[in-house]
Amino acid sequence: MHKSCCIVLGRVDAATINLLPLVDTPVRAGFPSPADDYLEAKLDLTEHLVKHPSATYYIRAMGDSMVDYGIYSGDLLIVDRSLEPHVDDVVIVAIDGELTCKCLGVINDQYHLLAGNALYPPIPLAGKEVHIWGVVIYTIHSLRGRGHS
Repeated sequence: MHKSCCIVLGRVDAATINLLPLVDTPVRAGFPSPADDYLEAKLDLTEHLVKHPSATYYIRAMGDSMVDYGIYSGDLLIVDRSLEPHVDDVVIVAIDGELTCKCLGVINDQYHLLAGNALYPPIPLAGKEVHIWGVVIYTIHSLRGRGHS
């Protein structure tokens, strides 16, 4: 039914950050250029993607209910618990004890969880036990294997 559950992977830990080289120039999706000429510094992805490390965690998406939001099964989501959820935010939520990733929305003046796939109907929140675990701020997925048979 609404089985787009997620698995908690762990907290962001600044002590275990691996710095990677940063190519300090935009990349064109056309004419190639020798990128080694532009290596400038090391990049800390946590510094760029995580504003509140103590309130941020990673979680892995499973299922196809959020594909229209660019979230695919196996994606790594970065979730910030310190952010106040607003309508149109993608959130991790426990609804009646089951974790799911959905968009917070309003239908007929009532809060609902909205899927990013027409096969999944909106989930009304009225009368249910709801705990929002945070707002999804980034999704990370591999481009390898997407769209290839």
